[in-house]
Amino acid sequence: MQWATLAAAALFAQNAAAQFNMLRFACSQLVVERTDPLVNPGMKFTPHLHQIVGGNSFNVTMDPKNDPAKLSTCTSCSFVQDKSNYWTAVMFFHHRNGSYIRVPQVGNGGPQGRLINKGGLDIYYIPSGRTTAFKQGFRMLTGNAGNTDPSKVQRANICHRCWNSPNENTFVGGAPCSGSDTVEIPSDPSCKMIRQTLIFPHCWDGKNLDSPDHQSHVAYGQGSGATGGGACPSSHPVKLPQVMYELMWNVTQFADRNMWPTDGSPPFVYSMNIGGAAAHGDYVFGWEGDSLQRAMDNGCNLNNACPAAGLTTQPDSVYSACTKRQQAVEDVDGWLKEMPLGSMAIKA
Repeated sequence: MQWATLAAAALFAQNAAAQFNMLRFACSQLVVERTDPLVNPGMKFTPHLHQIVGGNSFNVTMDPKNDPAKLSTCTSCSFVQDKSNYWTAVMFFHHRNGSYIRVPQVGNGGPQGRLINKGGLDIYYIPSGRTTAFKQGFRMLTGNAGNTDPSKVQRANICHRCWNSPNENTFVGGAPCSGSDTVEIPSDPSCKMIRQTLIFPHCWDGKNLDSPDHQSHVAYGQGSGATGGGACPSSHPVKLPQVMYELMWNVTQFADRNMWPTDGSPPFVYSMNIGGAAAHGDYVFGWEGDSLQRAMDNGCNLNNACPAAGLTTQPDSVYSACTKRQQAVEDVDGWLKEMPLGSMAIKA
Protein backbone atom coordinates (compact mmCIF):
# COMPACT_ATOMS: atom_id res chain seq x y z
CA MET A 1 0.00 0.00 0.00
CA GLN A 2 2.83 2.39 0.86
CA TRP A 3 4.52 1.78 -2.49
CA ALA A 4 1.20 2.30 -4.29
CA THR A 5 0.71 5.62 -2.49
CA LEU A 6 4.21 6.80 -3.31
CA ALA A 7 3.79 5.75 -6.91
CA ALA A 8 0.49 7.64 -7.19
CA ALA A 9 2.06 10.79 -5.76
CA ALA A 10 4.99 10.49 -8.15
CA LEU A 11 2.63 9.93 -11.07
CA PHE A 12 0.70 13.10 -10.22
CA ALA A 13 3.95 15.05 -10.10
CA GLN A 14 5.01 13.64 -13.46
CA ASN A 15 1.62 14.32 -15.04
CA ALA A 16 1.64 17.88 -13.75
CA ALA A 17 5.08 18.44 -15.22
CA ALA A 18 4.00 16.95 -18.55
CA GLN A 19 0.93 19.17 -18.97
CA PHE A 20 2.86 22.04 -20.54
CA ASN A 21 3.62 22.88 -16.90
CA MET A 22 1.09 24.59 -14.65
CA LEU A 23 0.82 27.57 -12.37
CA ARG A 24 0.67 26.66 -8.67
CA PHE A 25 0.92 29.49 -6.18
CA ALA A 26 -0.13 30.71 -2.75
CA CYS A 27 -2.67 33.37 -1.82
CA SER A 28 -2.98 34.69 1.74
CA GLN A 29 -6.26 35.92 3.19
CA LEU A 30 -7.28 39.36 2.01
CA VAL A 31 -10.30 39.51 4.32
CA VAL A 32 -12.77 37.21 6.09
CA GLU A 33 -16.29 38.62 5.98
CA ARG A 34 -19.90 38.07 5.03
CA THR A 35 -19.93 39.45 1.52
CA ASP A 36 -20.38 37.69 -1.81
CA PRO A 37 -20.45 40.01 -4.84
CA LEU A 38 -21.12 37.07 -7.16
CA VAL A 39 -24.20 35.53 -5.51
CA ASN A 40 -25.32 38.45 -3.32
CA PRO A 41 -24.04 41.63 -5.02
CA GLY A 42 -24.43 44.78 -2.93
CA MET A 43 -25.33 42.88 0.26
CA LYS A 44 -23.49 43.18 3.54
CA PHE A 45 -23.89 40.36 6.05
CA THR A 46 -24.65 37.74 3.44
CA PRO A 47 -26.06 34.39 4.62
CA HIS A 48 -22.64 32.90 5.40
CA LEU A 49 -19.00 33.78 5.94
CA HIS A 50 -16.31 33.69 3.24
CA GLN A 51 -12.56 33.97 3.14
CA ILE A 52 -11.41 36.06 0.18
CA VAL A 53 -7.97 36.24 -1.43
CA GLY A 54 -6.48 38.21 -4.31
CA GLY A 55 -6.67 41.82 -5.41
CA ASN A 56 -7.57 44.50 -2.87
CA SER A 57 -10.19 46.10 -5.14
CA PHE A 58 -12.56 43.36 -3.93
CA ASN A 59 -15.82 44.98 -2.84
CA VAL A 60 -19.49 44.30 -2.16
CA THR A 61 -20.65 44.89 -5.73
CA MET A 62 -17.73 43.98 -8.05
CA ASP A 63 -19.28 45.57 -11.14
CA PRO A 64 -18.17 43.34 -14.06
CA LYS A 65 -17.41 46.44 -16.12
CA ASN A 66 -14.61 47.28 -13.69
CA ASP A 67 -11.26 45.57 -14.14
CA PRO A 68 -9.70 44.35 -10.86
CA ALA A 69 -6.30 44.36 -12.54
CA LYS A 70 -6.55 48.14 -12.95
CA LEU A 71 -8.26 48.97 -9.66
CA SER A 72 -6.21 46.84 -7.24
CA THR A 73 -3.09 48.33 -5.72
CA CYS A 74 -1.89 45.01 -4.31
CA THR A 75 -2.68 41.30 -4.35
CA SER A 76 -2.51 38.71 -1.60
CA CYS A 77 -1.31 36.18 -4.20
CA SER A 78 2.31 35.55 -5.04
CA PHE A 79 2.08 36.56 -8.72
CA VAL A 80 2.10 40.36 -8.94
CA GLN A 81 0.08 40.30 -12.16
CA ASP A 82 -2.81 38.34 -10.65
CA LYS A 83 -5.42 40.68 -9.18
CA SER A 84 -8.20 38.10 -9.49
CA ASN A 85 -10.39 37.29 -6.50
CA TYR A 86 -10.94 33.80 -5.22
CA TRP A 87 -13.13 32.91 -2.25
CA THR A 88 -14.54 29.95 -0.36
CA ALA A 89 -16.64 29.17 2.66
CA VAL A 90 -14.87 28.96 6.03
CA MET A 91 -14.48 25.75 8.03
CA PHE A 92 -15.53 25.87 11.69
CA PHE A 93 -15.02 23.49 14.59
CA HIS A 94 -18.20 22.94 16.62
CA HIS A 95 -17.42 22.39 20.30
CA ARG A 96 -19.70 20.23 22.45
CA ASN A 97 -20.53 23.32 24.52
CA GLY A 98 -22.20 24.77 21.43
CA SER A 99 -19.57 27.37 20.53
CA TYR A 100 -17.73 27.64 17.21
CA ILE A 101 -14.23 28.64 16.14
CA ARG A 102 -12.63 29.01 12.73
CA VAL A 103 -10.24 26.20 11.86
CA PRO A 104 -6.74 27.62 11.21
CA GLN A 105 -5.02 27.12 7.88
CA VAL A 106 -1.52 26.45 6.60
CA GLY A 107 0.18 26.42 3.22
CA ASN A 108 0.44 23.23 1.21
CA GLY A 109 3.34 20.89 0.57
CA GLY A 110 3.28 18.11 -1.98
CA PRO A 111 5.50 16.87 -4.82
CA GLN A 112 5.85 20.39 -6.27
CA GLY A 113 7.22 21.94 -3.07
CA ARG A 114 5.96 23.96 -0.14
CA LEU A 115 3.79 27.04 -0.49
CA ILE A 116 3.54 29.69 2.22
CA ASN A 117 0.37 31.58 2.97
CA LYS A 118 -1.26 33.36 5.86
CA GLY A 119 -4.63 31.66 5.86
CA GLY A 120 -6.08 31.68 2.37
CA LEU A 121 -5.59 28.99 -0.23
CA ASP A 122 -3.39 27.70 -3.02
CA ILE A 123 -4.37 28.25 -6.66
CA TYR A 124 -3.65 26.09 -9.69
CA TYR A 125 -4.09 26.92 -13.38
CA ILE A 126 -3.65 23.61 -15.20
CA PRO A 127 -3.56 23.61 -19.02
CA SER A 128 -4.19 20.62 -21.26
CA GLY A 129 -3.20 21.32 -24.81
CA ARG A 130 -4.14 24.70 -26.25
CA THR A 131 -6.16 26.74 -23.76
CA THR A 132 -7.87 30.12 -23.99
CA ALA A 133 -7.40 32.36 -20.97
CA PHE A 134 -10.38 33.99 -19.27
CA LYS A 135 -11.53 37.42 -20.45
CA GLN A 136 -11.92 40.58 -18.40
CA GLY A 137 -15.29 40.39 -16.64
CA PHE A 138 -15.31 36.59 -16.48
CA ARG A 139 -16.63 34.95 -13.33
CA MET A 140 -17.90 31.55 -12.22
CA LEU A 141 -18.52 29.33 -9.23
CA THR A 142 -18.40 25.65 -8.49
CA GLY A 143 -20.37 23.73 -5.89
CA ASN A 144 -23.66 24.49 -4.19
CA ALA A 145 -23.71 26.25 -0.81
CA GLY A 146 -27.11 24.78 0.05
CA ASN A 147 -26.49 21.16 -0.91
CA THR A 148 -26.62 18.50 1.79
CA ASP A 149 -26.61 15.41 -0.47
CA PRO A 150 -23.09 14.00 -1.14
CA SER A 151 -24.44 11.94 -4.06
CA LYS A 152 -25.11 15.17 -5.95
CA VAL A 153 -21.40 16.11 -5.85
CA GLN A 154 -18.80 14.75 -8.25
CA ARG A 155 -16.03 13.55 -5.93
CA ALA A 156 -13.54 14.01 -8.78
CA ASN A 157 -14.15 17.77 -8.59
CA ILE A 158 -14.91 18.55 -4.92
CA CYS A 159 -13.35 16.47 -2.19
CA HIS A 160 -11.63 16.27 1.20
CA ARG A 161 -8.62 14.29 2.36
CA CYS A 162 -7.71 13.20 5.88
CA TRP A 163 -4.09 14.34 6.14
CA ASN A 164 -2.60 12.16 8.85
CA SER A 165 1.06 13.05 8.33
CA PRO A 166 2.82 15.30 10.88
CA ASN A 167 2.84 18.37 8.62
CA GLU A 168 1.87 19.65 5.19
CA ASN A 169 5.30 18.85 3.72
CA THR A 170 4.91 15.10 4.12
CA PHE A 171 2.69 14.20 1.19
CA VAL A 172 -0.31 11.97 1.76
CA GLY A 173 -2.07 9.98 -0.95
CA GLY A 174 -2.09 10.38 -4.71
CA ALA A 175 -3.68 12.83 -7.14
CA PRO A 176 -6.33 15.24 -5.81
CA CYS A 177 -9.83 13.78 -5.43
CA SER A 178 -8.70 10.18 -5.74
CA GLY A 179 -8.19 7.20 -3.47
CA SER A 180 -9.96 7.54 -0.11
CA ASP A 181 -10.87 11.23 -0.58
CA THR A 182 -14.47 11.98 0.37
CA VAL A 183 -17.13 14.53 -0.47
CA GLU A 184 -17.93 14.95 3.20
CA ILE A 185 -15.51 16.47 5.70
CA PRO A 186 -13.61 13.68 7.51
CA SER A 187 -14.46 13.19 11.19
CA ASP A 188 -11.42 11.28 12.34
CA PRO A 189 -9.19 12.30 15.26
CA SER A 190 -6.18 10.84 13.42
CA CYS A 191 -6.41 13.67 10.87
CA LYS A 192 -3.73 16.28 11.48
CA MET A 193 -5.14 18.38 8.66
CA ILE A 194 -8.01 18.21 6.21
CA ARG A 195 -7.19 19.09 2.64
CA GLN A 196 -10.05 20.55 0.65
CA THR A 197 -9.94 20.53 -3.16
CA LEU A 198 -12.23 22.45 -5.51
CA ILE A 199 -11.82 21.89 -9.27
CA PHE A 200 -13.68 24.30 -11.56
CA PRO A 201 -15.16 23.57 -15.00
CA HIS A 202 -12.67 23.97 -17.85
CA CYS A 203 -15.03 24.41 -20.82
CA TRP A 204 -16.69 27.72 -21.83
CA ASP A 205 -19.52 28.53 -24.22
CA GLY A 206 -17.26 31.18 -25.77
CA LYS A 207 -19.92 33.88 -25.47
CA ASN A 208 -21.04 34.66 -21.94
CA LEU A 209 -18.69 35.98 -19.28
CA ASP A 210 -21.23 34.99 -16.63
CA SER A 211 -24.68 33.44 -16.34
CA PRO A 212 -27.57 33.89 -13.90
CA ASP A 213 -26.51 30.85 -11.88
CA HIS A 214 -22.80 31.61 -12.49
CA GLN A 215 -22.38 28.05 -13.78
CA SER A 216 -24.34 27.52 -17.02
CA HIS A 217 -21.79 29.33 -19.19
CA VAL A 218 -19.13 26.78 -18.21
CA ALA A 219 -19.07 22.98 -18.13
CA TYR A 220 -16.86 20.06 -17.25
CA GLY A 221 -15.47 18.22 -20.25
CA GLN A 222 -14.27 14.66 -20.61
CA GLY A 223 -11.98 13.20 -18.00
CA SER A 224 -11.95 13.96 -14.31
CA GLY A 225 -9.69 15.23 -11.60
CA ALA A 226 -6.74 17.60 -11.79
CA THR A 227 -5.53 16.75 -15.29
CA GLY A 228 -6.22 19.99 -17.11
CA GLY A 229 -9.41 18.48 -18.46
CA GLY A 230 -10.31 16.51 -21.57
CA ALA A 231 -12.28 17.33 -24.71
CA CYS A 232 -15.07 19.89 -24.34
CA PRO A 233 -18.72 19.42 -25.40
CA SER A 234 -20.06 21.21 -28.49
CA SER A 235 -22.22 23.42 -26.25
CA HIS A 236 -19.08 24.70 -24.47
CA PRO A 237 -16.32 24.28 -27.07
CA VAL A 238 -13.66 26.63 -25.69
CA LYS A 239 -11.11 24.98 -23.42
CA LEU A 240 -10.03 27.11 -20.46
CA PRO A 241 -7.17 26.59 -18.03
CA GLN A 242 -8.46 24.29 -15.31
CA VAL A 243 -8.66 26.29 -12.07
CA MET A 244 -8.20 24.38 -8.83
CA TYR A 245 -8.30 25.59 -5.23
CA GLU A 246 -6.48 23.68 -2.51
CA LEU A 247 -6.90 24.46 1.19
CA MET A 248 -5.16 22.94 4.19
CA TRP A 249 -7.31 23.13 7.34
CA ASN A 250 -5.19 22.42 10.44
CA VAL A 251 -7.36 20.36 12.80
CA THR A 252 -4.60 19.16 15.13
CA GLN A 253 -5.86 21.11 18.16
CA PHE A 254 -9.31 19.53 17.83
CA ALA A 255 -8.25 15.86 18.02
CA ASP A 256 -9.61 15.38 21.55
CA ARG A 257 -13.00 13.69 21.15
CA ASN A 258 -14.02 15.14 24.52
CA MET A 259 -14.38 18.45 22.65
CA TRP A 260 -16.65 16.99 19.97
CA PRO A 261 -20.46 17.28 19.99
CA THR A 262 -22.20 14.57 22.02
CA ASP A 263 -25.26 14.31 19.75
CA GLY A 264 -23.33 12.70 16.90
CA SER A 265 -23.31 15.85 14.77
CA PRO A 266 -20.07 16.48 12.84
CA PRO A 267 -17.28 18.39 14.60
CA PHE A 268 -16.30 20.23 11.40
CA VAL A 269 -18.75 22.21 9.30
CA TYR A 270 -18.58 24.98 6.76
CA SER A 271 -19.86 28.46 7.46
CA MET A 272 -23.31 27.55 6.14
CA ASN A 273 -23.42 25.21 9.19
CA ILE A 274 -23.54 22.16 6.93
CA GLY A 275 -20.99 19.65 5.68
CA GLY A 276 -18.69 18.99 2.76
CA ALA A 277 -21.47 18.43 0.23
CA ALA A 278 -22.01 22.22 0.37
CA ALA A 279 -18.37 23.11 -0.31
CA HIS A 280 -18.08 25.76 -3.01
CA GLY A 281 -15.72 28.29 -4.54
CA ASP A 282 -16.15 31.60 -6.38
CA TYR A 283 -13.87 33.08 -9.03
CA VAL A 284 -13.60 36.58 -10.54
CA PHE A 285 -10.90 36.97 -13.20
CA GLY A 286 -8.44 39.81 -12.79
CA TRP A 287 -5.08 39.03 -14.42
CA GLU A 288 -3.32 42.01 -15.97
CA GLY A 289 -3.73 42.31 -19.74
CA ASP A 290 -2.93 39.06 -21.57
CA SER A 291 -0.50 37.85 -18.91
CA LEU A 292 -2.44 34.66 -18.16
CA GLN A 293 -2.69 33.76 -21.85
CA ARG A 294 1.04 34.28 -22.25
CA ALA A 295 1.67 32.20 -19.14
CA MET A 296 -0.28 29.32 -20.66
CA ASP A 297 1.35 29.71 -24.08
CA ASN A 298 4.87 29.86 -22.68
CA GLY A 299 4.64 26.96 -20.25
CA CYS A 300 5.13 29.04 -17.12
CA ASN A 301 5.58 26.70 -14.19
CA LEU A 302 4.53 26.56 -10.55
CA ASN A 303 5.15 29.75 -8.55
CA ASN A 304 8.24 30.79 -10.48
CA ALA A 305 8.78 34.11 -12.20
CA CYS A 306 8.26 33.72 -15.96
CA PRO A 307 9.90 36.47 -18.06
CA ALA A 308 8.44 35.09 -21.30
CA ALA A 309 4.97 35.96 -20.02
CA GLY A 310 5.98 39.00 -17.99
CA LEU A 311 5.12 37.23 -14.72
CA THR A 312 6.91 38.36 -11.58
CA THR A 313 6.58 37.03 -8.06
CA GLN A 314 6.65 38.67 -4.65
CA PRO A 315 7.78 37.20 -1.31
CA ASP A 316 5.22 35.99 1.22
CA SER A 317 6.01 38.97 3.46
CA VAL A 318 4.65 41.23 0.71
CA TYR A 319 1.61 39.32 -0.52
CA SER A 320 0.56 38.40 3.02
CA ALA A 321 0.63 42.10 3.92
CA CYS A 322 -2.04 42.84 1.27
CA THR A 323 -5.21 42.91 3.35
CA LYS A 324 -8.50 44.76 3.38
CA ARG A 325 -10.79 45.95 6.16
CA GLN A 326 -14.10 44.18 6.51
CA GLN A 327 -17.01 45.76 4.68
CA ALA A 328 -19.47 43.72 6.78
CA VAL A 329 -17.85 44.47 10.12
CA GLU A 330 -18.12 41.76 12.77
CA ASP A 331 -15.71 39.84 15.00
CA VAL A 332 -15.12 36.44 13.41
CA ASP A 333 -12.01 35.47 15.40
CA GLY A 334 -11.87 33.35 18.54
CA TRP A 335 -14.73 31.33 20.02
CA LEU A 336 -18.17 32.43 18.86
CA LYS A 337 -21.43 31.75 20.66
CA GLU A 338 -23.14 30.94 17.38
CA MET A 339 -22.22 30.50 13.75
CA PRO A 340 -22.25 33.91 11.95
CA LEU A 341 -25.58 33.38 10.17
CA GLY A 342 -28.18 36.11 9.89
CA SER A 343 -27.38 38.44 12.80
CA MET A 344 -23.89 39.64 13.65
CA ALA A 345 -21.47 37.21 15.29
CA ILE A 346 -21.45 37.09 19.08
CA LYS A 347 -18.36 36.14 21.08
CA ALA A 348 -18.67 33.12 23.36
